[in-house]
Amino acid sequence: MTVRAAPTTHVDLASPLRPCHLVAAAGPVDVVVPPEARTRTGAVRTFLDVALAEDRAVYGATTGFGALVGFRGRADSRDQADNTLAHLGAGQGPALDPGLVRAAVLVRARSLAQGASGVGPHVLDALAAMLGTTFAPVVPRWGSVGASGDLVPLAAVAGALRGHGEAEVDGHRMPAHDALAAAGLTPLALDGRDALALVNGTSLTTAALALALHGVRRAHDALVRLTCLLTDLLGCDPQFTDADLLDRYGHPGAAVVGARMRALLAGTVPSGTRALQEAYSIRCTPQLLGAAHDALRYVEDVVTADLAGVSDNPLLFPEHDKVVHGGNFFGQPAAFAADLLALVAAQLGNLAERQLDLLVDPVRNGGLPPMLAAGPGRQHGLQGVQLASTALVAELRRDAAPASMQSLPTNLHTQDVVPFGTQAALRSLDGAGILRLLVGSLALGLRQAAHVGARAPTAPASAELLDALRAAVRPVDPDRPLEQDVRTAADVVLRTAPEDLS
Repeated sequence: MTVRAAPTTHVDLASPLRPCHLVAAAGPVDVVVPPEARTRTGAVRTFLDVALAEDRAVYGATTGFGALVGFRGRADSRDQADNTLAHLGAGQGPALDPGLVRAAVLVRARSLAQGASGVGPHVLDALAAMLGTTFAPVVPRWGSVGASGDLVPLAAVAGALRGHGEAEVDGHRMPAHDALAAAGLTPLALDGRDALALVNGTSLTTAALALALHGVRRAHDALVRLTCLLTDLLGCDPQFTDADLLDRYGHPGAAVVGARMRALLAGTVPSGTRALQEAYSIRCTPQLLGAAHDALRYVEDVVTADLAGVSDNPLLFPEHDKVVHGGNFFGQPAAFAADLLALVAAQLGNLAERQLDLLVDPVRNGGLPPMLAAGPGRQHGLQGVQLASTALVAELRRDAAPASMQSLPTNLHTQDVVPFGTQAALRSLDGAGILRLLVGSLALGLRQAAHVGARAPTAPASAELLDALRAAVRPVDPDRPLEQDVRTAADVVLRTAPEDLS
């Protein structure tokens, strides 16, 4: 039965991708192959055919792969495609999220559409058609070192598009040839250059990093707003956001975050009962969140460059009569950026957990009941959530160990230094998901604080956020399992993030 897709997002492969496009690719998207991309791709393909007819050396088209580059490849171009993909069918581990896999396909399509890889235009058409359905190749998580591209996982993508392996359609897993039929797609015909171009780029790494950035940026904005709500509910003096103070600090991110916090705290009336100086988890938030803001700008620059660039080898330049072999498949920028993003996520998660800990502690929360329990002893309020938050922070810290400095030589030392950008990006994406839960935990705590005696917000922005949380989540009275409430609270605060964060 053919799946009737209803794309809601339009993506033109002539235009730069943004993280929001990759988020949308979890479902059907309308991908357009513009005429200029088709013309350029066709011209480069013709140049490649001429180069091969002249018996010029073209890696992967006339040669073996990796350490076997010194040997001739298969004479038949279709057999060479099999030669490319078969030996890379070595992935292991759990399947990647289908939305991530589809995002990686979109990134690959954008790279190939720039017309430097030598693929046939029909490859672009096939990728665009796939993205217009719910088809998602089943791709194992383990197997890429982030150099020579994400070879093993992208080979699983290419294999599924040919009808090999497994794929999902409408969330149902089945043999890939059945999935193609269900989605109304036909198996993709490839030659050696087509096959290598599909796998010889870091598109999975880039997609994972872009999606992780999207998640962490939204969580960052949510923590700015939740910190302001915490400040207001406790009656803190917001002088720690003072413009002159932060100007002297000298870091642009702190000034940006401080200005945002001042706007959110406009109208706040301090209670006058708090200590002169708050704990660092309140008083130093412009500095902490500001440093995170600056780090995220760097990660954004890397993601923007990766989404705009061509990740492949070799590249073809017919206007200069060149077939150039090099290392544009080497994911070092993404590796460094992903490791930095994992550190940012860990510190943001730590901040959320410390703020929740402050909020449930009657010594520091202005006299609210311990664990924000409506009836301490008979009820336990946020005790389980606070305990789980500690475990979540431990997960973030473990995943923040840098992957980009773990290089191991492989492939008979052809790949004697590798960036492990894939591991770094996937772990940063994991961290974004954990951070989301910590944001939800803090938001749930603030909603409960209002139920057990915190003062009414004095800033309009704080009141609006609290009203949204109250509308979505019932007070914890009596005790109940709260895992879904954490996710619901996270949805509320992340759903209201400014759209320009994408």
